Amino acid sequence: MIVVTGATGNVGQPLVRALLAAGRQVTAVSRRGSAGLPEGVREHRADLADPKSLAPALDGAQALFLLTSGEFAATEDALAGLLEAVGAGGVERIVLLSSQGVGTGDHPSGPEDAVRASGLGWTMLRPGGFHTNTLRWADRVRAERTVTAPFGDVALPYVDPSDIAEVAAVALRDDTHTGQVYELTGPAPVSPREQTAAIGEALGEPVRFVEQSREEAKALMTRFMPEPAAQSTLDILGTPSAGLRRVSPDVARVLGRAPRSYAEWAARNAAAFR
Repeated sequence: MIVVTGATGNVGQPLVRALLAAGRQVTAVSRRGSAGLPEGVREHRADLADPKSLAPALDGAQALFLLTSGEFAATEDALAGLLEAVGAGGVERIVLLSSQGVGTGDHPSGPEDAVRASGLGWTMLRPGGFHTNTLRWADRVRAERTVTAPFGDVALPYVDPSDIAEVAAVALRDDTHTGQVYELTGPAPVSPREQTAAIGEALGEPVRFVEQSREEAKALMTRFMPEPAAQSTLDILGTPSAGLRRVSPDVARVLGRAPRSYAEWAARNAAAFR
C-alpha cells in the first residue's frame, strides 16, 4: 500500500493515477476528500496537523508521499509529531515534495531536515516552479486574451506537475531511490512572455502580454500573502540565482525521457484558457 497526501492537488492527482496504472494499492489522503478519485482508490480524510487523523490511513502502508503546506512545515513540533506517527504506523519510506529553492538556499530546509532525522528511508524531490502556476492567468486570458505579469523576459525552468508525479511514482515503487535527492525542472528556461506566446499557440489566436512593474505585482500579491513572502517571491522571480535557472537532468535520469515543455503543457490544457 502507498499513501498519497495532497491527493487532490496538481501533483497528487496524476500521482494517484500513475500508481494505479502500475498496479499498486493507493490510499488517497486529503482534508476535504474528492468525488473525482479513480475507481479502486481508498480515500481517507485527514488533517496533517492532527497526526491521529492520519493513523488509520497508514495501516499496511510501505511508503508515503508527503506534501505539507508552508505554514504546517514551518511548525517543527507539528512536523515531528506527524513523522513520529508515520514511523509508528509501519511506513518504511517517505518521498517528500520539497523545493528547488532548498538546494539553492532560497527556501528553508526544515521539512527535509526533519525527514532525514526521522530514521525512515527517504527520497527528496526538489521541483522548480510549476507549469500550472500560470492557471492564475486563465480568467483574463478567457475574457481579454491578455496576460499580465512582472519580469516578462526573466526565464526559469518551470516543470510539469505530471513529470513530478511520475518521478514520485517511481521513487515510491522502487526502494533503490532511497537516499536520493532529485532536482526536477523542465527542459529549458521559459519566460512569462514566452509562456504567453505558447498559450496563444495552443489556442490558435494571439494572446497579448502586458508587463507589470514590481510594485504593481506586489500590490496584487499582498492581497493573499504577507508582504515579506511577496517580496521574497518577487526577488526570486526578478533576480533568480544561477541555481534556480539551472536545467536539471534528473527527470530524464529517472524516467528515461525528456521532461515536458511548457508548450506541451499549454497544448494539453488549452481548454482552461479557451
